Amino acid sequence: MPAVHHKLLLEEALQDSPQTRSLLSVFEEDAGTLTNYTNQLLQSMQRVFGAQNEMALATEQLSKQLLDYEKQNFALAKGEEEVINTLQHFAKSVEELNSLHSELATQIADKMVFPMVQFREKDLTGTTLTLKIICFHSHEAAMVKYSRLPKKRENEKIKAEVVREVAYCRRKQHQAAMQYYCALNALQYRKRVAVLEPMLGYTHAQINVFKKGMELVSKKMDSFLSSVSSMNQSIESQLEVEAEVMRSSQRELLSVDDSVYMPDHDQVPVNRALIQKAGYLNIRNKTGLVTTAWDRLFFFTQGGNLMCQPRGAVAGGMVLDLDNSSVMAVECEDRRYCFQITSPNGKTSLILQAESKKEYEEWICTLNNISRQIYLTDNPEAVAIRLHQTALQAVTPITSFKRAEVLFFFSSIERNQAPEDLIVPGTPIQFDIVLPVSEFLDQNRAGARRTNPFGETEDDDGDSDTHDSLLQQVFAVRFLGSMAVRAGHTQEVIYEAMRQVLAARAIHNIFKTTESHLMVTSTCIRLIDPQTQVTKISVSFQLKDVTQFAAHQENSRLMGFVLQGSDWSNGGEDQPSFSVFVFESNTEGEKICYTINLGKEMSEAKKDPEALAQLMKSMPLTNDGKFLLLESETGDAVEVAGPDEQESEA
Repeated sequence: MPAVHHKLLLEEALQDSPQTRSLLSVFEEDAGTLTNYTNQLLQSMQRVFGAQNEMALATEQLSKQLLDYEKQNFALAKGEEEVINTLQHFAKSVEELNSLHSELATQIADKMVFPMVQFREKDLTGTTLTLKIICFHSHEAAMVKYSRLPKKRENEKIKAEVVREVAYCRRKQHQAAMQYYCALNALQYRKRVAVLEPMLGYTHAQINVFKKGMELVSKKMDSFLSSVSSMNQSIESQLEVEAEVMRSSQRELLSVDDSVYMPDHDQVPVNRALIQKAGYLNIRNKTGLVTTAWDRLFFFTQGGNLMCQPRGAVAGGMVLDLDNSSVMAVECEDRRYCFQITSPNGKTSLILQAESKKEYEEWICTLNNISRQIYLTDNPEAVAIRLHQTALQAVTPITSFKRAEVLFFFSSIERNQAPEDLIVPGTPIQFDIVLPVSEFLDQNRAGARRTNPFGETEDDDGDSDTHDSLLQQVFAVRFLGSMAVRAGHTQEVIYEAMRQVLAARAIHNIFKTTESHLMVTSTCIRLIDPQTQVTKISVSFQLKDVTQFAAHQENSRLMGFVLQGSDWSNGGEDQPSFSVFVFESNTEGEKICYTINLGKEMSEAKKDPEALAQLMKSMPLTNDGKFLLLESETGDAVEVAGPDEQESEA
């Protein structure tokens, strides 16, 4: 007799994952199908017992019912061929034994009806359904209570009580689930015995009572009945072995320490190099204008998407595309372990809560790894590990430099100088540009004068740099960071600054950036707030002070430039100082670098009218000869004023 090919694993009872619940529903469907079939089969047997005068008709119906076993479409019907063939053989025998006597009533009741009734009441209704009724709401209620523990005013006594309650409910649920799994696994064996044993008793009763005329029949069926008895015993022995294995597994799984059931007691260190993760999270949903509710759902990552599978759903659905999204820790409603995922355009955001600190840190690291599209590389696990290691190295002062050891995911550019020759180890990094106090006062003193990206101002001042500029080009950028450097006339210092800025943001989980407008003119570079049109930086970004600029060779959206200043701290002498500013743009960084170079050329050419005219002749102009054609971020022509008309008409 073939063994049962499907069974519920007791090791998965505690996890209660959607895959386990989906498999459990298949077993429950199979049990429901078996219950319906058992009731129908029992009705047929009772009809045989009660209808002595209609015995022939009852046995005919029983024969048909036995044949219907093949048509039941059990969800776990693999390996049932021998049972089906046996029942078909029994059905033929029943058709031959359709003339019964009243003396069979007692034997039929004892050997056919009673075992089936016992199977239905004990195995189906008594055990399976009773275990199914066990309610798991206590664990959900305990988890909700635990999730609501305050973070700021934490009470250790209340926390300990809630933790013990969660552990008790989990253990209780774990025990009930394993008993339920064992009952459903055993049912796969018992259902075979349940349909074979009554028919075996019924056939023996027929032979014992009706000796006359049965000698020929019994000779035909002796070997068949013997094989059925052997099959039945084989199933019973398999059931006993499987039951012992399940009991042993249950004892082993229940012998673990209580810390397994307690939340936030993880002994395994945090893995920051994951590229996929799954587990339960609390998600905040708005229920009204100012009211919110938290739901505990199963989340998992698939490729570059965050998926969610609600309870009872067959498959999960996509919640958010994680490519280029930002993930950061947030404070939310005095709850612990909360983090927020924001889409690249900033229009979609989710606030989630993890169960423990380990899960909280792993989820943030995993989502950040996915947002960088590491999963698209040939060996994403190795890339994630290397990224994490080099991020740690980037924010650690370097005392010695080995060229073969410095690898970074964002760049593979060969360096001719050691990093410490370009940037002083331990140099602080500024991740945001704040408005200088003096400039803020000047702007407010002038009535909060605003600059618009097309060169128009509220006060049409003829001396304005923007008004006098021959070139005005605006790019949408996000400031990533700036830092002081030693050298200012090489592109390698820009690449090294990019590496350290990106690595520092990765190690400190700083992924939130603010979009600004970078205006490049023939005299300066301005950083403008897109909402208020207030210039954040003006004087410090004069083009004559920009000594070097470059775009990243692998990530074309990254660019940076070196700004030269004065350092008066060394004995009162004016010493040059250099700073690198790193930006991420919505377009290619080469376009910004080309525009800066064009502005510097115009700035030099303005000193010589003939050189300026020669420069303008060498550039592509519009049909009217007034504007220079440059490719904008949207692909349209960008207007740059010619020498006769300096103010943009955009």
